[in-house]
Amino acid sequence: MTHDRLGIFANFHLVSDSTGETLAGVLRATCAQFDNVMPVEHSYFLVRSARQLERVITEIAAAPGVVMFTLSNLEHRAQLEDACREMDMPCVAVLDPVLDMTSRYLGVEMNHRVGNPRKLNAEYFKRIDALDFAMYHDDGQQHVDLAVADVILVGVSRTSKTPTCVYLAHRGVKAANVPMVPGVPLPPEVFSKDGPLVVGLLISADRLIHIRRNRLASMKETRAGSYTDEDAVRREVMDAQKLFEREGWPTIDVSRRSIEETAAAVLNLLADRAT
Repeated sequence: MTHDRLGIFANFHLVSDSTGETLAGVLRATCAQFDNVMPVEHSYFLVRSARQLERVITEIAAAPGVVMFTLSNLEHRAQLEDACREMDMPCVAVLDPVLDMTSRYLGVEMNHRVGNPRKLNAEYFKRIDALDFAMYHDDGQQHVDLAVADVILVGVSRTSKTPTCVYLAHRGVKAANVPMVPGVPLPPEVFSKDGPLVVGLLISADRLIHIRRNRLASMKETRAGSYTDEDAVRREVMDAQKLFEREGWPTIDVSRRSIEETAAAVLNLLADRAT
């Protein structure tokens, strides 16, 4: 662990016999609770043999830090925990508290199976179908079959409609998105009272101008026109808000939300509609 003017740099070793997605998420959530902490992530995924684990332990010894793991094999767990104890290094099995509590509640022993196998079951194909749907109906490209969407996201350009739809697709939700373009009417399917849930994405004008200018800069585009003109952008934002209020659509302010937070809010709206 080192300190400098930027903050604290700390090694985090993520050891998993699966894809490591759980550990990566836990690490992000953990570091978000500390100011000026810069995690140096060391990832060791699909670790399923003693020889692989020995190499991991050697690398951990070379860069002391926090060790977080999800290992189902009991011998491998003991091997890693013993090594960390000898090196006086903090080591935690991040899922143990939840698994232990669930096991006690259910009265069922854990199977110690490696997590997240990619099974070709109905849920898997549902996600693939939802992803295809999101890509086909991205940015208002196709109005065909909009009525079979679970949700339609409507918003001005650069309100994270596409990545939110993709994230929702990975949760098995058929999400389409329709952009609000000045002078271009929205498709009539959006206004169907018996149609899918329509969610309006709001954003502050100042935030939108900042995002759009950064977008143009990354593309080395010098011609901006009304796309980043302050007055024009404020009119876009105001027109969107008026439309959402007039139609009675639920809204989500994405000004300072992550994609995951926006998607979670959409899932909550879908759940509320289903009850």
